[in-house]
Amino acid sequence: MVRSIGSKAMSERPTAQRPEAKANGRKVFLLDCRLRRLIVNADDFGLTRGVNRAIVEAHRDGIVTSATLMANGAAFDDAASLARTTLQLGIGCHVVLVDGRPVLSAEKVPSLINPGSGSRFHDSLVGFAYGAVTGRIRPDELEAEVAEQIKKLQDAGLSVSHVDTHKHTHVLPQVLCPLLRAARSCGVGAVRNPFERLHISMLSGRLRLWKQYGMIKSLSGLARSFRNEVAAAGMVTCDGTIGLATTGFLDQAVLRHLIDALPEGSWEMVCHPGYNDAELAQVKTRLRESRVQELQILTSRETRDLLASGGIQLISYSDLG
Repeated sequence: MVRSIGSKAMSERPTAQRPEAKANGRKVFLLDCRLRRLIVNADDFGLTRGVNRAIVEAHRDGIVTSATLMANGAAFDDAASLARTTLQLGIGCHVVLVDGRPVLSAEKVPSLINPGSGSRFHDSLVGFAYGAVTGRIRPDELEAEVAEQIKKLQDAGLSVSHVDTHKHTHVLPQVLCPLLRAARSCGVGAVRNPFERLHISMLSGRLRLWKQYGMIKSLSGLARSFRNEVAAAGMVTCDGTIGLATTGFLDQAVLRHLIDALPEGSWEMVCHPGYNDAELAQVKTRLRESRVQELQILTSRETRDLLASGGIQLISYSDLG
């Protein structure tokens, strides 16, 4: 299933093909690898009802093709209900291992719990990462919690197309391997590639993006091992991701730069649409007004025209297999 730009509905459209040869008097077609294909995935489905509503609007009236649902989100039930009636929106699992509570009881995953917090994960990404790389976080407990989060979506009647992680914790090999095992055990065959190709020219005049760029650059050495582990697990992923470094800072000019620089292949754009309402005010997040701005960008005619003029084909994770 692919989505035509400028249409509110998903529609069947054959992937661009080119004649390659003739066999038994019939033309043989091969996939045209020169295509630029893009999954537009909205994170944090299930965070609040306002975020849920915005994600569905960004799909129905805009370019969002996929969303990842938080099994431990306060608005999980609302999101699951919306997902069951929004059939063309791909649904993945937004695995939360930082800044939240486990789906399993804390007694079953003690190494994932922040000491002194009672039953909460580490609030700090640094604290979680330190526990993962030093072996303090047990891989078997991590695998069990990931599997339980995926199963919660499946038990709600949802088909899970892929997995990604809150704050991209699966960039760490110590998280990636048990996450892949859990996904495979639940019948999920795709995972987000959390590595971004960001052109340094984009940072000109945008000092606020340098911190994100530096973090992404420092982790880029893990990209090859990530691809190897995903392949060894028999799973699929995109060529990479766009929009990570610009999270919280997306505007129309930034989006144009990202799309203009998009290489050939299959890519994922990460976004966070939402409404900055009273419910979001109760949530620990730096993304507030930026969610409203992203919703406007994702549903704008200018954005749809930009993708159409660039020949970008919108897809979901189910198209990768």
